[in-house]
Amino acid sequence: MDFTDLQEAFARQELFEGKTWRTSPEPWKLSAEIVSALEGIGQASLDFYKALEVLYSRSADGKKLLRNKEVYAPWVAEYLDRGKPSELVAISRSKACKGRIPPVIRPDLLVTAEGFSITELDSVPGGIGLTAYLNALYEGDSRFPILGEEKAMEKAFYRRLASLAPEKDNPVIVIAVSEESATYKPEMDWLADRLQLMGHRVFSLHTDEVFPLGGGLCFDIEGNPEKIDVVYRFFELFDLANIKTSQFIIEAWENGEIALDPPLRPFFEEKSTLALYHHHLLREFWRESISKKSRKILDSLIPKSWIVDPSPLPPGAVIDGPLAQGRQLHSWMDLAEASQKERNLVLKISGFHETAWGSRSVVIGNDVSKEEWASSLTEACDGADSHLHVIQEFRKSIRLSHPLYSLDGEVYDASGRLRLNPYYFVNGDQVELAGALATFCPPDKKIIHGMEDAAMLPCSVTD
Repeated sequence: MDFTDLQEAFARQELFEGKTWRTSPEPWKLSAEIVSALEGIGQASLDFYKALEVLYSRSADGKKLLRNKEVYAPWVAEYLDRGKPSELVAISRSKACKGRIPPVIRPDLLVTAEGFSITELDSVPGGIGLTAYLNALYEGDSRFPILGEEKAMEKAFYRRLASLAPEKDNPVIVIAVSEESATYKPEMDWLADRLQLMGHRVFSLHTDEVFPLGGGLCFDIEGNPEKIDVVYRFFELFDLANIKTSQFIIEAWENGEIALDPPLRPFFEEKSTLALYHHHLLREFWRESISKKSRKILDSLIPKSWIVDPSPLPPGAVIDGPLAQGRQLHSWMDLAEASQKERNLVLKISGFHETAWGSRSVVIGNDVSKEEWASSLTEACDGADSHLHVIQEFRKSIRLSHPLYSLDGEVYDASGRLRLNPYYFVNGDQVELAGALATFCPPDKKIIHGMEDAAMLPCSVTD
């Protein structure tokens, strides 16, 4: 891609409110072998979500976890419901939500010396419109076959949402974006416009633009109310109390007037679910609920992770967790005395909080002073009654190279670290890998995310 063409394209079409990033003449190239690995990760992620849904439901209902063994885990639902309003917990446990999982799965994958490593699974992911736009921008160059068939992201997104209203030939679909998520509104506008050009009735709206009418949900179009069939909520559930129209959306869903995705199940938005995968009391459950093939992928993909639960222990008990000064922990605050090498850990809030997204709560133990680390641990322990934190083994991403444009349009070979975000659309027991977004950051950045000096690129398949 020519530098001038890219500059003009981004000047015409804003994708993130007030955000800019670096550009490249080439998409990020993935070998067929890596694409095959990504497809396996997608299926394993779906299998994990489906097993997680069963785990939460059985825990909440007081049912045994295993078919032929009396194993119960009421503490799982207690962990995942902690800090949530009782009304939302009741909805999450309702018959209408049972069995439902998010329609789009997007893992955050780092490239390490040992292979891919996951930092989180996002069930309400941004970047769908951005990735689709970048795919469209770069797909004109035949040297770089874009990952996914032509318009795969848009088609997969629409297919999933339209399937929620099977009785409608051309349902009215609204992507509802909250003020908290307004940064992503331009990419959702582009996605809706793109789908409208294909003949679909898809609209990107702020949440305050919808209103109740006759038990249903509508929005204004040219002075007339238009009845909505499907709402795709582009906001996380911690934000529900700040959305003036949230009760109207929920009531229309409860009345059967609209379909709603992702489901109102906040446990899917908790990072602590990855720690549950490693919990020693749940090993038999995962073994019984997930295929051997998917477990092998998840075992290598998910770093060792622990839930920071400061509940007092009996005198002789120790925590199943990391070590401090070579010794097991009796209290999470013992970790304040860990050496710098032992602090090769990431501490972050699990979910249901405004700092749980965008890396805002992330603390890397060996990247801060001992005093800052101790202060972060204290904050995690003190706030555990309402918001759990997670500690995760830090896996350092390797340095890679890719051509980038300088600010004046010159191509240079840049060194950096990569985060890969594949987008999987759920279709029954299968997932469709419809595209991937590569975020290429300078090598001095330990936390990899979209930033001014990062490059955000589509992915192509190469030999």
